[in-house]
Amino acid sequence: MKIKVERTGGIAAITRVWTVDARTDSDLSQWQPIVEACPWDAVPSTPRAAAAAFEAPRPDRFIYSITAGQRRAALPEHALTGPWRILVDTARAAAEEAGGPLPGADTGEPG
Repeated sequence: MKIKVERTGGIAAITRVWTVDARTDSDLSQWQPIVEACPWDAVPSTPRAAAAAFEAPRPDRFIYSITAGQRRAALPEHALTGPWRILVDTARAAAEEAGGPLPGADTGEPG
């Protein structure tokens, strides 16, 4: 299962991408519960739909596009709570530990 988190927006409009490829049984047993805990059917699947679905848009905030296998979700930063926050933070940490963001993605943090 491939897990990809893409963060877009912010003041500088810089995109960051973190990817984890869970291939082994051990990897899948770690990632499956995290992925399954997220309410995939309760959120939009595209950034545009997320912007329309969540009231009170917040300019210059991040939008997270998340994929895990065939599942898709998009959430604004303020809605990234609970199991979504766990999934994003865990994927980001694992990707950075394995070598960082995808080539071409920004390597700096917003200041």
